[in-house]
Amino acid sequence: MSDPTTISRRLVAVFAADVEGYSRLMGADEVGTLKGLTERRAILDRFIGDHRGRIANTAGDSVLAEFGSAVDAVQCAVDAQAALAEANTSLARDRRISFRIGVHIGDVMVRAGDLFGDGVNIAARLQSIAKPGGVCISGATYDQVRKVLPITFMDIGVQQVKNIQEPIRAYQVDTPGETREAAPARVADTESPPPLPDKPSIAVMPFQNMSGDRHLRSSGRSHGRRCLGHSAQIASDRNCIGDAAATGESHCI
Repeated sequence: MSDPTTISRRLVAVFAADVEGYSRLMGADEVGTLKGLTERRAILDRFIGDHRGRIANTAGDSVLAEFGSAVDAVQCAVDAQAALAEANTSLARDRRISFRIGVHIGDVMVRAGDLFGDGVNIAARLQSIAKPGGVCISGATYDQVRKVLPITFMDIGVQQVKNIQEPIRAYQVDTPGETREAAPARVADTESPPPLPDKPSIAVMPFQNMSGDRHLRSSGRSHGRRCLGHSAQIASDRNCIGDAAATGESHCI
């Protein structure tokens, strides 16, 4: 019989799942929420087993599992979210039991079958970033799966997560069960474009001082003003516009 106090280490793909708004759901309907959670846990547990994962820690509405492969962990998360979304289709939006899932590859400590360490903490923080019904993975996980899985990933940038010293790059995984927000209206679609001039325009752009000689800067401005003046005289039927950096002031003739 193994010693329950013995601690070992291994590199695994950590899978962290948690129910979004669990306290709110329990406050509204304890019996219905527990029944729904039991049904969805059966779905989630089955997918973890089918993808060669092992459930390590559970606590009410949360599940922590380990996988020997990042590909298996991410595929499990996507497939499970699709099945969980299907289970929610008959429920009103405010009664749906939706999981957030985070996946990270990292070194973990194992004691009596439970997982501990920064690898676990990062997966849990990624889970908190995910949208309801969605999956969020770390950059380390993305590097392992991006060329293998036919899945769309969206880089959501570097995230500073609680109790983790170094920021973590995160990616959102496209899943069928993810709750999506309505896209904001585009300002360009509602505003009229600025009016165009009634005749052609000539623009005088800045002369760039390539020599690095500071004394030539004023010479560049002088040339800009001179070109603008000549352009206005020659092309009286055109708008002649000078950039402030080229002429020292803006002109519109």
